[in-house]
Amino acid sequence: MPHSKDSVLTTRATAELLGVAVSTAQLWIENGAIPSWKTPGGHRRVRLSAVRRLMEQRNGDGAPAGAAKPNERAASGVEFLPAAAPPYPVAHDEAERLLALDAARLVDTPAESVFDRLTWLASQVTDSPMALISLLTSRRQWFKSRVGIDASETPRDWAFCSHAILQKGLFVVEDATRDPRFHDNPLVTGEPHIRFYAAFPLLDGGNHPLGTLCILDREPRKLRDREVRSLRELAALASEEIQRRAPR
Repeated sequence: MPHSKDSVLTTRATAELLGVAVSTAQLWIENGAIPSWKTPGGHRRVRLSAVRRLMEQRNGDGAPAGAAKPNERAASGVEFLPAAAPPYPVAHDEAERLLALDAARLVDTPAESVFDRLTWLASQVTDSPMALISLLTSRRQWFKSRVGIDASETPRDWAFCSHAILQKGLFVVEDATRDPRFHDNPLVTGEPHIRFYAAFPLLDGGNHPLGTLCILDREPRKLRDREVRSLRELAALASEEIQRRAPR
């Protein structure tokens, strides 16, 4: 049956229109990404117009009407929803990961010494000229803390970290120019001319990888065992700090 101009939809109908699981639609509705209200019986309902706006945001190239300006935080904004056809690898639970990142309230926040100390230590103990705490929205990787890099963010499809968050442990690229995944990456062919990359995922309390603690070098190299352990421990400290801030 065709929908009227602005039908009232159930969560299941919303999921079917968006082409996502019902559980994902529920998360988006509860998180406020899709405006909704409750019936007297306690069931969520959504307007068709709200779903259509979300579909336009997911499929469009530009920011949606009312989106935050650059460097302004947009709670539950389009960048915390999965890209329709991402040009980077994603896990099956990318929607839940993005909602967890949004809930962490870290993206576009000011620099903090607790994180800056960890990137400085990561750089020092591994003798790396660059170190980052990187958080991954659907559109960009944003750096909560950085050493040796001027940029505060890059497009998500440039992010080595998109690969790193797909596994539980250490992710290493010893020579990016010889790796078909990265040899033509703008961060390899241009500034900062990355050759070496190593990272551990940063996890929230729900075990969602929000980003990474990573080190980078302009020369190909390998990590020694003690450097791997140091990086692992620093990433664990960063994860614990993120988890400590979680709303109770």
